[in-house]
This record gives sequence, C-alpha cells and structure tokens, in this order.
Amino acid sequence: QQISWTPLLVLGYVFYLLLGAMVFQLLEKQAETHFWDQFQLEKHNFLQNYTCLDRQALEQFVQVLMEAWEKGLNPEGNSSNPSNWDFSNSFFFAGTVVTTIGYGNLSPSTVAGQIFCVFYALFGVPLNLAFLNQLGKGLNAHLITLERWVQKPGRAQVVQTLAVGIFLTTGTLLFLVFPPLVFSYVEGWSYGEGFYFTFITLSTIGFGDYVVGTNPKKHYIPVYRSLTAIWIIFGLAWLALVFNVGADLMEKFLQLKWHKPDLSLAEGATFKLEDEPEQPRIHIPS
Repeated sequence: QQISWTPLLVLGYVFYLLLGAMVFQLLEKQAETHFWDQFQLEKHNFLQNYTCLDRQALEQFVQVLMEAWEKGLNPEGNSSNPSNWDFSNSFFFAGTVVTTIGYGNLSPSTVAGQIFCVFYALFGVPLNLAFLNQLGKGLNAHLITLERWVQKPGRAQVVQTLAVGIFLTTGTLLFLVFPPLVFSYVEGWSYGEGFYFTFITLSTIGFGDYVVGTNPKKHYIPVYRSLTAIWIIFGLAWLALVFNVGADLMEKFLQLKWHKPDLSLAEGATFKLEDEPEQPRIHIPS
C-alpha cells in the first residue's frame, strides 16, 4: 500500500513558512524599532540645529532622497560618479533580469526601457533556463562518466559517493567560500556579509540590500560587475543542481518512509521502491 505523503508535505511546507515568519519577526522587529527611534531622534536634532528649516521642508527633502535611491542614484554621490547605465552596469543588470535575481536597486525609468525589459525577460528567462539546464546536464554527465569508468564490484558506489563529494566540495569552494573573500576585500564588507550576499544572489532571492559595485567612495575596475555577472551564471547552475538533488533526496526520503511493500508479491521477486531516477533537472527558484 502506498500512503499519500502529499498532505504531510503541504503541512510541513506551511509550518516551515510560519516558523520562518515567527523567527524573522523575533530577530528583526526589535532592531527595526530601534533604528526607527534613532532616525526620529536624528531628524529632531537636525531640525533643532538648523532652525531655518521646518519639518515639512525636511520631509520633502527626505522624499526626494528616497526617490533618488529607488532610481539607483546614491544620495552620497556627486556629479563625478560613474553612470549606473554604462556598459558594465547594464550588462550586470541584464544578467539580473534573465536570471530573475532582480535586486531592485536599479530599474529602467523610461517607458521604452520598461517595455523593452518586459520583452527581454519574456525571451531571456526561458533562454537562461535552457542554458542552465544544458550546463547542469554537462556537470551531471561528468559524474555519470566517472561512475561508469570504474564498474568493478564494490567500487561503483564508492566512486559515485567520492565524485559527488568532490563536486559539492569544489563547487562550495568556488562559489560560496572564496567569492566572499574577494567581495570583502573589494567592497569592504565583513566575510559574513560577503557570504550572505553570495548565497542570496546565487539562490536568486536577490533582496538588493547588498549589491556589488555600488559604493560611490570606491573605484572599481570597468569589468568588475561584468565578471561578477559571469560568476553568477555558473554559480546559479551549480547551486540550482544542488537544490534539485536536495529536492530529489527529500522526495525519496518521503517515499521510503511512507511507501510500504506489497506482501502479496511472489516470493523471491525483486521489489523496487521506484524507477531509476532521471538525470537531475535544473530548477531555478523564483
């Protein structure tokens, strides 16, 4: 008999969301209140020191700053700052569109740019998924080739496990461990902030609270953001494959846990829990 685990999966999914909501509220709400109180105090002190300004004028100026920030302009900058829409930054933005990262710190402000962005994403997102699928199949093919290279009794499983271990270790070093060191050096972040940016980016969550190459006080090489975009593409393929393997393992665990063998099978018959698994498919979380 096969026990349906779908209701349990739905309940587990909802519970996971509720748990995350409670933990985030517990961790962040008090800090938000503290920052808000500090902001109000700073605004009050500013008005006390500059009596020529009234509260309404200050609120209007703050609104202008917020609108500038939404358009990708850093209020700390000046007229000598490089454009947000030079080729390197535009290339980086195009990459965030087709990969669905969408940091939110930069977006087209013209009607023509917005319409082009819609159609660009309409064709670019499927193209990006197809590219990542092929890249993932190539990575998986190397694992299968390595497994078939040694088909001796008792060694195939060892080789497969070793290959998966090398794949995970190498990818972790190249895409999750070493890049934060570079970002920490170039951007002035802590390693924890760099690691946070790395994972949030490669998982396509893309909050936009940390974005490379946006500090007006730093001088970046022209190809810095372009190289970052290329790193994102290959990192996406690796992490998406890891996520897909994790999802497959979770499904297998649920099926093993809730799928019981039929006792009426003939004695000596071979019982298989499921068919041979397909090659991992790349799935990009939105």
